[in-house]
Amino acid sequence: MLKKFAVLFYSIFVLSLVSAQHGETSTASVAAPTQELSEKDKVSKENKEYIDHHLLDAHDFTLMVDKDGHHIGFPLPVIFYDNGFHSFMSNSKEGFIHGETTEVDGSYYKLHHEKIFKTDATGNLTLGEDGFPTNERPLDLSITKSVLILIVVSIFLLVLFVGMAKSYKKSVVPTGAARFFEPLIIFVRDEVAIPNIGHKYKRFMGYLLTVFFFILFLNVLGLMPFGINVTGNITMTFFLAILTYLITTFSANKDYWKHIFWMPGVPVPMKLIMLPIELLGTITKPFALMIRLFANMTAGHIVVMSLIGLIYVFKNVAAGIAFPFLTLVIYLLEVLVAFLQAYIFTMLSALFIGMAVQEHEHEHHAAH
Repeated sequence: MLKKFAVLFYSIFVLSLVSAQHGETSTASVAAPTQELSEKDKVSKENKEYIDHHLLDAHDFTLMVDKDGHHIGFPLPVIFYDNGFHSFMSNSKEGFIHGETTEVDGSYYKLHHEKIFKTDATGNLTLGEDGFPTNERPLDLSITKSVLILIVVSIFLLVLFVGMAKSYKKSVVPTGAARFFEPLIIFVRDEVAIPNIGHKYKRFMGYLLTVFFFILFLNVLGLMPFGINVTGNITMTFFLAILTYLITTFSANKDYWKHIFWMPGVPVPMKLIMLPIELLGTITKPFALMIRLFANMTAGHIVVMSLIGLIYVFKNVAAGIAFPFLTLVIYLLEVLVAFLQAYIFTMLSALFIGMAVQEHEHEHHAAH
């Protein structure tokens, strides 16, 4: 049964990527005719454009693209501020339809690489030396695909764990979803929180469990065939890392700050040298959290889609057999990475918090 499910899921995954690949190819060729490129170069360019598009957030939720280039999915609310708030659905007459210019209260706007720019009536974008538009950008508060998934996962986790808490009031024996999630909760407590934080671990269990399951579910959804790349968005990982940084900073005791600003038992000249290094270390810790999660999840998406794209580059029987097999292997590895990255982020968060709340003098006296 498990093998049949894996084969079915993989088939859906490959077919959705292939479908989307055909859709992106047709629209790209209409929008921008190639300039003296070979067939292989054209396909490589289209593959790159598709990968870039997949990694970006979106103002609508596209499930797939058919062979004629029609996007199949549903719209999302577009909300932005520019001399007042403006809101409409992405498929309405004011909506952004695949790069077209739209008029809102006498002003013109255009969606370019999923960012809203203010333009003239013709929709011209002025590109700077770096190749990015220099047009004015309004404050974008839209409910994008990533925001929608964040809301859905948050509601799901709330309903799931509130239901589990209520079930334990009736019986201490886990039932339903608790049978699966209780071992994970115990694992986070016994293998992550207690070893890294110590006897104060209960204060931080709520945060550690939340961040573990939140990242885990987002990572798993990122493996779905619909291009949900939330943890591959550096803004998302930035705010997760900031939460750990704030909890670490505001929970830190005097021993923690003493070892940063004026380390005991160290000569004064060395203290002056170590002070800026230790202060920089408080910033590099959340930075490492942010980059580790972002880079690992983004790299996985790029590798999987690149292997699928190579089928269209080589167009032969060997490629049709080898690359889907390699994709399956990497995809299964990504399932492991999804769990591993949730664990690593939680473990490092617990480690940083434990370093901030441990009492050196207390432990010294207890040892004697």
